[in-house]
Order: sequence, then C-alpha cells, then structure tokens
Amino acid sequence: MAGRHRLLLENAQQLVLVCGRGEEYLLREGAASPAVLRDASLVVGLDGCIKAVGQADVIRNQFSGATFERIIDCSGKCVLPGLVDAHTHPVWAGDRVHEFAMKLAGASYMEIHQAGGGIHFTVEHTRKATEEELFNTFKHRLERMRRAGSTLVECKSGYGLNLETELKMLRVIERAKQSMDIGISSTYCGAHSVPKGKTATEATDDIINNHLPKLKELKRSGEIHVNNIDVFCEKGVFDLDSTRRILQAGKEIGLQINFHGDELHPMKSAELGAELGAQAISHLEEVSDEGIMAMARAKCAAVLLPTTAYMLRLKQPQARKMLEEGVIVALGSDFNPNAYCFSMPMVMHLACVNMKMSMNEALAAATINAAYALGKSDTHGSIETGKQGDLLIINSSRWEHLIYQFGGHEALIDYVIVKGKVIYQNERCGTMSSY
Repeated sequence: MAGRHRLLLENAQQLVLVCGRGEEYLLREGAASPAVLRDASLVVGLDGCIKAVGQADVIRNQFSGATFERIIDCSGKCVLPGLVDAHTHPVWAGDRVHEFAMKLAGASYMEIHQAGGGIHFTVEHTRKATEEELFNTFKHRLERMRRAGSTLVECKSGYGLNLETELKMLRVIERAKQSMDIGISSTYCGAHSVPKGKTATEATDDIINNHLPKLKELKRSGEIHVNNIDVFCEKGVFDLDSTRRILQAGKEIGLQINFHGDELHPMKSAELGAELGAQAISHLEEVSDEGIMAMARAKCAAVLLPTTAYMLRLKQPQARKMLEEGVIVALGSDFNPNAYCFSMPMVMHLACVNMKMSMNEALAAATINAAYALGKSDTHGSIETGKQGDLLIINSSRWEHLIYQFGGHEALIDYVIVKGKVIYQNERCGTMSSY
C-alpha cells in the first residue's frame, strides 16, 4: 500500500490488541485473555488512525512501497493501547499535604471535611487562583500522566462551587483539549460539595437554574464543550433526591451521567444511576448487591478507584463480585489533592493486589472499559484498524511488566504515542526526532 503514513511500529515481541472485534467493553470472560499478536507490526496514517495491524512480514509486504514519517523498531518490546484514566480531579490550587498527616493520625475524610478542610480548603485556593495559574499546573499534571502512559483522561471541575470558578476550571480544561496532545473527556462537577452558606437544596436549585443553562449556552456558542455531569451523592453532601434532579437536568442538555456514588455510605446511588441510564458510576465502596445487579443490567460501568480506598483506608470496592455479576469494570486514578497519584500502572497494580483483579482484567479495565465509561470505546481503548493511534511501547518482552513493576513505569515506558505522534520518549531511546 503505497503513499505516505505517519508511523510504522515493527517487529513487536507482543502487540496487545486487548480486543479485536469492535467490542464496546469486555466483561469478565472477555477480559480473561486479551488478544495478543507476536512478531507484529502496525501502521498509523496521517489522520492519526490505525490503518493496519498484523504479522510483521504481512505488514512489510502490504506497505512495501510506502513512506513513513517515523519508523520504530519494537524488537523485544511490547506495544499496548494507551491507558485511559476514567476519573480525575486535576484542576486545582493549594495542595493538601498537611491533611495526609491528619489522615495518618486517624482523622476520617468527613471529619477533615467538616473541620473546613478537604474540598473546601481546595475551593478557597482555586477561587483565588488565576486562569493562567490553574492552566500551568494542570498542564504539568497532564504531562506527568502522559509519561505514565495515559493518553485519554477524564478531567473534572468541582473546586469552584460557584458559577464563576466552575467556568474558569472548564475553560482551563477546554484550553488543554485544544492545545495538548492528549485526549480529554471533560466533566462538570459543580455538585462536588455544598458551598458554604448554602443548603443542599439551594445549591441544587442554583446548579439547575443557573449553572446548567450557562453550560448549554457556552456549548451552543462553541466556547466550552463539556462531556459529562457529576454529583457527589453522599450523606451530608447531596442526597439521592438532589442527585437525581441534577443528573436528570444535565442529561436533558446532552451530558453523559458519570457520577460519584456509594463511597462512604450506602446511598442506593448504583440503583439511581442504572435507572437514569448513567454511562458510569465511580467509587462504589459501599454499593449494595441490588445496585451491582442493576448496573450489570443497565450496562453502566463501575469506575473503581483503588488509590482512594488505599489512601483513605476505606473498604475495598467489590471488584470480584462486580465482575462475577456481569458489571463492566473500569479503573481511574482519582488524581486529586486527597489522592495524589498520576500513574495508571500503579492503579492497575493496586487493583490486582487489593481488589483481587487479575492482570488481564486490570488491563481491560484501564483500556477498553475505561474508554467505555467515557463513551469513547469506539475510538479508544484497543489496537484496532480505524481506531485512534494512541499507543505505549514498553521495554519488556511481556506486557505484564507494566503491572508487575510497581512504581517502575518511568524506566519501563519507552514511548507514549497519541494519534501516531510520539509525545514522550524515554531519554535512553535517544533524542526526540521532529516531523
């Protein structure tokens, strides 16, 4: 196949497709054995999409007359889909390292929250920060996520709790969408906490009557494109009725429902999400058996966050039960000032050790299923012809090293690729070449 193409990866020891038949997601049985090619190559076209995947000799013959902007020899290495981080809070000012010491001394999340710390501490600092300050720190965080292998990241607002600051955060996310080589799914999370001086009902009314109409207006004008709506459905925050009202109003303006539920107390969030047609629900440490079954029936993804359960010493989410009941299980880092982790490989490792997932299940959860949780599994999450060329190359003959080497991703990942363009190259692989 003659012509010019963007990228050729050739001779990979393992090329991990994850899935290869256009699956939207993988349940337990499908995730048990990811599709893997050996001695394989792939081609990414100038449009950033994968043009061909197959055995190295077949690809070599098929593209014998073609030219490539870049060729990478992957002999002895593994190629995987770019990782998808399905839950992050990366736009904020003012870290909370002091609260980590409080947690280690025994203070609970809600005790810190009620003492004026937690989300309210971050809200105060984020409101004071300029848009430029927020963008610069956000950009740095995204760059660290990319180096750890994430090529598609869900990014929330939620540290404003007033219209002005929520829009400031969403503008920062939109700017990164337009200017950085990384996929972003943006989430309006104005119902992250009840603002000081308001009741939950007043906050709910403000969101429905003021915030969401403004988002609809800005979407129509092309200024801000928000993908998802989120609410922290929790005892002492937004109850089930308020959560229902906000999520329904968001759905009516075209936002996907993707919210925090059943984290600290059983709230019947999973049942609500299934009823409303939610794309995904996150946390679920306290989910009910009925909620698990409802999510399975509704094909609502469970975004599990092993770093949060680990750092807050919470009960681990019931990953095994969810998998056995037919729930679509995805993973996220929950990167935020309260759970400071950029690395999806570390999240995958914790999911295996603490939540008893297999490495194959964790891989599916951090690729195709996480993409499904964001409504993007038609373009992301696996290595298939027609999908976006978002890829990782790791310096190992077995892909499982990405999980096995706990905290070792900085030495293990050789290249991170978005739309066929190398956006990170490990220094031992030589100097980055330009196009």
